[in-house]
Amino acid sequence: MPVALEFLGVPFLACLVLTGIHAYLGLHVLARGVIFVDLALAQVAALGITVAFLAGHPIQSDAAYWYALTFTVAGALFFSASRTRRPRIPQEAIIGIVYAVSAAAAVLVVDRAPQGSEHIKQLLVGSILTVTPAEVGTLALLYAAIGVIHWMSRRPLLQISIDPEAALRQGRNVRWWDFLFYASFGVVVTSSVRLAGVLLVFSYLIVPAAVGALLSASVAGRLVLGWGFGFLVSVLGLTASYLWDLPTGAAVVTTFGALLAAVALGLGARALIQEVRRRGLSALVGVGISTCALISLVGLLLALFPRMDHHWLNWLEEGVPMVELTFLTARERETYWESREAIARGQAELRRLRVLQQEVQWGTRQMPAEQEERLRQFLASRAEIAAGDRMVLKTLRGKARERQRYWLGFPLVGIGAGGAFALARVKRIGPGLP
Repeated sequence: MPVALEFLGVPFLACLVLTGIHAYLGLHVLARGVIFVDLALAQVAALGITVAFLAGHPIQSDAAYWYALTFTVAGALFFSASRTRRPRIPQEAIIGIVYAVSAAAAVLVVDRAPQGSEHIKQLLVGSILTVTPAEVGTLALLYAAIGVIHWMSRRPLLQISIDPEAALRQGRNVRWWDFLFYASFGVVVTSSVRLAGVLLVFSYLIVPAAVGALLSASVAGRLVLGWGFGFLVSVLGLTASYLWDLPTGAAVVTTFGALLAAVALGLGARALIQEVRRRGLSALVGVGISTCALISLVGLLLALFPRMDHHWLNWLEEGVPMVELTFLTARERETYWESREAIARGQAELRRLRVLQQEVQWGTRQMPAEQEERLRQFLASRAEIAAGDRMVLKTLRGKARERQRYWLGFPLVGIGAGGAFALARVKRIGPGLP
């Protein structure tokens, strides 16, 4: 783990800096209902970087940054001017149009640049793993200055975001405050996209603010919860990236999605428990009908399309192999176990060699270039052998599926349909339940 701290310490600090400013700005974005303004401004900034790249400036250069900032401030001016009291077109639609046009224009521009696909990939996922302490420090100072501006202007900015009608009645210059918000927001997005990429910036803006809105009604509560959620995701995402050798930006974004889903499921479970306490078991009838309908659907799919991916059955068979082995012949079972044992041996060897390769890549172990190339080739050959064994298992699973369609698929259809019908009758009776 000391190695992880050495290489992930600075990226973690960068994630904390992103959390600090983006969780706050996300509160404004959610209150205004302009959810995709971050993506739109990020894409406008990416278009500016793309134009600079085509003009011969490196992506991380100062010139590329000023290109991006110029494009973003222009976009901020446009968004502030497009907000009217009774718009014929919702501002979210205008934001979507700007995003689509900017993305298309970036594709057209990058088509003329060498290694265009790599350029687009870097703009999407960023390079937060290679950030330097100096870059983090500069970013922290910039965001601190913007934070001070927002703190001094918090009353009009929050009022315009939360209750724009009241701001108009009090005679506030909404268009000016909108421009201040979008311009400062654009500076943050431009700086963040350059460091972390479009997807990571959007996640840090929206997801912590959304979690705060789900769990708290006050602005202060939402902000504290958003900061805490961003901190937790940064720790888990970076750790997962290191342990499983995953792309850092994509790992953090996926962690955002997974934890947000967990929060939503927890809130749904709490609401269901409260309904059960209030209404008794009748509150579960709707859940039961949905569950039975799902059982009937998965059974029907198995019966009609046995060769398609049935992930629920795959997971069940991984835990209880007899569910699959029961539908195989004696010879097929023997082949099944031989392939499983070969895969287990190969995976153990691959894990050992990949740890060795990772240590070489991280610089903690020295290895001659010729030996490193042999290691890479051996890893590739072992992966191909393992793929062959997995193909054998897939063929055996297909044979089992053809037999399971009759012994599992059709019975599941009957059980699910019968259960849904019975619960629907119970729901009509209603008061008879406790």
